[in-house]
Amino acid sequence: MQTITNHDRDVLRRLAARVAEIAALPCQRETAAAWARLNRRQPGRPLVWINELPWHELNVNDELTLVCQDPDWHAVESALRMTLYQWAHLRGDMVVERTFWVPMAIHDTGFGIGEVTRTAATDAANGVVSREFTPQIQCERDLDKIKTPVISHDAAATTARLQQFHDLFGDLLDVRPYGVGFSWFAPWDELIRWWGVQEAMMDLVLRPELVHAAMDRLVTAYLARLDQWEKLNLLSPNNGNFRIGSGGLGYTDELPAPGFDQGRVRPLDQWGNATAQIFSEVSPEMHEEFALHYERRWLRRFGQTYYGCCEPLWLKLDILKSVPNLRKVSMSPWNQLDRAAERIGRNYVFSFKPNPAVLATDTWNLTQARRELEAALAASHGCVVEIILKDVSTVRYEPQRVWEWAAMAKAVAAA
Repeated sequence: MQTITNHDRDVLRRLAARVAEIAALPCQRETAAAWARLNRRQPGRPLVWINELPWHELNVNDELTLVCQDPDWHAVESALRMTLYQWAHLRGDMVVERTFWVPMAIHDTGFGIGEVTRTAATDAANGVVSREFTPQIQCERDLDKIKTPVISHDAAATTARLQQFHDLFGDLLDVRPYGVGFSWFAPWDELIRWWGVQEAMMDLVLRPELVHAAMDRLVTAYLARLDQWEKLNLLSPNNGNFRIGSGGLGYTDELPAPGFDQGRVRPLDQWGNATAQIFSEVSPEMHEEFALHYERRWLRRFGQTYYGCCEPLWLKLDILKSVPNLRKVSMSPWNQLDRAAERIGRNYVFSFKPNPAVLATDTWNLTQARRELEAALAASHGCVVEIILKDVSTVRYEPQRVWEWAAMAKAVAAA
C-alpha cells in the first residue's frame, strides 16, 4: 500500500468532498435516465459528451495544478480535478457519481510483441505524435511472435488497495473494486503497428492468406484473454457511467442479461465494441473478409455492441447488420451523414463525432462550429443521436474554445 501524508490526505479529501456534493444533485439521475433512453433508441434530444482532451492546455486558475507532495498520489488527484474541471466548464451531458472505482490488481503478459516506431511531435507537452512503424511481421514464421496473454490477479493487493481507499474516502464516496469493464477491441490497430500500414494494406491483395492467418491468431489470443477474465471473475459491469466503444455513456436497463449472477459478470452482461479504423478506404467486401469476419467472433460474446471509431462507415452499414446485438454505430466526420442517416434510421444510435479540427484553427470561430453542428443534426434528423467530441489534440492553449463549444453544443442539441 502507498503511504500518505496528512497534507496529501487533506488535499484528496477536499476534492472528493466536492465530487460527492455534485454527485448528490438530482440532475445526475435525470441525465443518467436520458442516456438510458438514448441507448434504448427512443427519441429525444441529442446528448453531448466530451472526452480525449489536451488537458495540458486547459489549466486555468490552477484548477488542474497538482499539489499533492507525493507523486504516487498524482493520478488520483488528477482524476478528481479533471472531473471537477469538466463539470465546471464543459459538462455537456456528463454524469458525476459518488462511486470511487479502485482498479483490481490484474496482471497481463500481453501479446508478446510491441510496436517499434519513430515519432515526430509538434508540441513536446502533447502525447499526440506522428508515428512511423517498423515492420516486424513479414512472413508466416513471424506470426509466432504473437503470443496468447496470460492473466493473473493479485487478490491480496486488490484487498489492500480497497482498504486504503475505504480509509481515505469511505465516508465521502462509495469505494468499490473494478476489474475489466471497458475492453477496447481493435485488432487491426495492433496489426498495423507490427506490420506497417502500407505493408498491411498491400498484403490484403498480395498475400491475403498471411493476413487471414494473422487475424485468426490475434483474435484467438484476444478471446483467450476474455475467457481468462471471465474464469477468474475479473469482469465488471459497464452498463453505467462508463464510456462505451468510442461513444457515449453506457447507462441501460437492458443489461445485465437474463440469468445474471450478481457475483459473477459475464461478457453477455456487458457492452462490447470493435473497430477497424485503418480500413477507411477498404471496400465493404474486403472489410467483411478481413475485419468483420473476425470481429464477429468477439462481438457475439456481448449483450450489446458498439461499432466503429474514426473510419467512415456510411457505405458499410449493410454488412454491419450481421453484427450481433449491434446498438450504436460511430459516425465520424468523414461520413456522408445524410446518406448514413437514411440507412440507420432508428435501428441504431447515430454516434456522431464532430470534426475536432474546428477547435484547432488559427482563430477560434464559434459561429463556424455552430454551423457545422447544426448541419450535422439536420442531416441526421429522425435518428437517435449522441454528439461525442473527441480526438481534440489542441485548442491552441485557449481553453475557452472548448468551454464555448460545450455550451453551444448543449444549446443546439436542445433547440
